[in-house]
Amino acid sequence: MAKTERHWISRLGSGMWQRLSASSLVVAACGAMIAVVMVGLCAVVLYQGRQDAQDHTRDTLRDIALIAQRDIERNFELYALSLQAVVDGVKQPEVMALPPRLRREVLFDRATTAKYLGSLLVLDAQGNIVMDSASDTPRQGNFADRPYFTVQRDHPDTGLYMSDPFQSRLRDGAMSIALTRRLSHSDGSFAGVVLLAVNLEYFRDLFAGLALGPHGSLSLIGRNGVMIMRQPYDPKIVGRNIRGARTFERFISEPEGSFSETASIDGVRRLYWFQNFPNAPLIIMTAAAEQDFYANWRRRAVTIGSLMVAFGVAFIALSMLLSVQLRRRMRAESELQLLARTDGLTGLNNRRSLGEILDQEWRRAKRTRSVMSLLFVDIDRFKAYNDTYGHQAGDDALAAVARCITGNIRRPVDTAARYGGEEFVVVLPNTTPDGATEIAERIRTAICECAIEHAGSEYGRVTASIGVVSREPCANDDLTAVIKAADEALYKAKMTGRNKVSHFGVS
Repeated sequence: MAKTERHWISRLGSGMWQRLSASSLVVAACGAMIAVVMVGLCAVVLYQGRQDAQDHTRDTLRDIALIAQRDIERNFELYALSLQAVVDGVKQPEVMALPPRLRREVLFDRATTAKYLGSLLVLDAQGNIVMDSASDTPRQGNFADRPYFTVQRDHPDTGLYMSDPFQSRLRDGAMSIALTRRLSHSDGSFAGVVLLAVNLEYFRDLFAGLALGPHGSLSLIGRNGVMIMRQPYDPKIVGRNIRGARTFERFISEPEGSFSETASIDGVRRLYWFQNFPNAPLIIMTAAAEQDFYANWRRRAVTIGSLMVAFGVAFIALSMLLSVQLRRRMRAESELQLLARTDGLTGLNNRRSLGEILDQEWRRAKRTRSVMSLLFVDIDRFKAYNDTYGHQAGDDALAAVARCITGNIRRPVDTAARYGGEEFVVVLPNTTPDGATEIAERIRTAICECAIEHAGSEYGRVTASIGVVSREPCANDDLTAVIKAADEALYKAKMTGRNKVSHFGVS
């Protein structure tokens, strides 16, 4: 204690000193409360601003997704009508009897003039091109191995089918998706497929015109998890299956929605808006990076927060000046109490605190009618170890055993203490005999596996014997009897070979 402090204590007396300490606490509490109120108000304002930024971004994402969705739906509807027109025309004998050029004009109309349309073909039952919107003389090609052909062939009720992205064999590997419809003979048997290929450039150009910030993204995904297009564009991503991604699990969980998540593709955390197409197996997803749409909010937060911190620091500094001595005293008292309850060598509870813990847990077990278990752990032939290796090595061994004990009791209510010398006690509230035995075996095994050399032991290493007792206390039960039972179980373990666990039993 400082000389000045001793002087004031002698003059003011113990009662006055207590009142002075109480006043310091009141002043410190008032200063802290004012600082908390100020910080709280600041936090409310900043939180509301953050929510506003997020809500505005979510509305923007929804609008962008709606624009892209409507454009895609409108074009796909036109493509679907073109396919159906070909299917209907092929069924008409008078159309099929027309000369090739006229038949092509009737069947395909002006579909080939669409900007992003790759090919419009009629394939026979073997997958060969029999009619081609691009020429009176069909190009050569067989597509019987393509999924869009096999699905229509093997599943008559498929209807309009949209394929995953693929590289076109007729257009130098251009990335496309196919829309197909089945052709059937009058008896319902498979007659071929009408195929319309859509260049992925359509989606790329559409997405490029929609601004989502420097780190935003916009994706079109099949419901099977295959990425059809993503902005920013990366050819390696097109065709990738993201079914296992956490974001995709959210996409298919409901028709539409919004959430925040870290993207599996690039690791950027974004706010997502997604919409499942009602009439197509597609999902449109728009996302804005949090680092982008929170940028303005962060600048405001820094300004407001700095002012609040400055005022808060002033109040906190005042309270700190007034209460610093009190905190030092409380800290010193806490440390003294901790030292009084802790074994200095092992860091475990000492015997004094063990008595309090045992009494408390025993009364609780009586009150709740639960089983309390005790473990008595004793290091085998420890005196011989000390005599052979010295007391410093003995202290190190005790510390190592303490670590093995604490490392194998996991619950906060479980307690380990040094009972004296090389003996330890573990208190296990609400623990069955089987559970206590299992913990004891883990501790015994951990001590043995430390492989601390012990020439005076029959095992050649430091080992421990453990006595276990488990008991549900009755009204007249005595805790001393339980401790004695645990000691007897330990004695049994010693007498039957050491390095083992012995259970006294349940009564």
